[in-house]
Amino acid sequence: MPRESPDVWRRRLGNELRKLREGAGLTIHDVATGLECSSSKISRIETAKVGATPRDVRDMLELYRVSSDQRDELVQLAREARQKDPLLAFRDLPFVALVGLEQAAASLRMYSVLNIPGHLQTREYAQAVIRAIWPKLPDKEVDRRVELRMKRHEFLTQDSPGSFWVVLDEAVLHRPIGGTEVMRRQIQRLIELARLDNVVLQVLPFSVGAHAAMDGEFTIVSFRNPADPDTVFIENTTYDLYLEDPDALRRYNALFDDLRMAALGTPESLEFLVEKERRS
Repeated sequence: MPRESPDVWRRRLGNELRKLREGAGLTIHDVATGLECSSSKISRIETAKVGATPRDVRDMLELYRVSSDQRDELVQLAREARQKDPLLAFRDLPFVALVGLEQAAASLRMYSVLNIPGHLQTREYAQAVIRAIWPKLPDKEVDRRVELRMKRHEFLTQDSPGSFWVVLDEAVLHRPIGGTEVMRRQIQRLIELARLDNVVLQVLPFSVGAHAAMDGEFTIVSFRNPADPDTVFIENTTYDLYLEDPDALRRYNALFDDLRMAALGTPESLEFLVEKERRS
């Protein structure tokens, strides 16, 4: 079983603390006043933007009048979230929180329209993408970002791998990232991974025309632990957006269903990739 990361523990703890606060009929401002801290601190703990110390959690739970058994359980969760972080060396980089969440995911469903998803990228392709986004980065920093991206491969190949379902817009396959040879090897890699039992890869062809996801790509993360609600991840240039609202989840689940129904089937998608590689 994959090891859960501090990102997952912080998220689980934040969700529980928010539910308990709301159950106690308190606002974030009420809690901040009672604990003599800023409202932003309480908000960031509940949204897992920052970790909570065991003392923070103990004080919050006392305010919420939580039973001693539940209090001990959540304080222990706070301790676990502060254990050694396997992604510590990458904490200053974009997407690191998403990589942490993926470690505890049962499945990822993704629509990609800009480039090959990180889980499927070759090292050369990843380098070309990162250099295009951050052209002024020194080589050492590019290498760090590539290493973090390569860690996402573990989701597909670990002892108990999760399921990965991607709808890949045809445009991604025509964009010559890194040049002809890099793209040819990248498509070869896609063909290899598309044959894994836990991977479903579908191509959304240009012939579909306008479709329901014209406003952009997204990832739906579903977790192994039922205590962790699904989340939708949307990448942005300046910030990352995580949606857990039930209405938003229903919308994106329906959106993904529309895309997979419109896309080529898996045999046809594999044939598409093989033909693309042959012509490259």
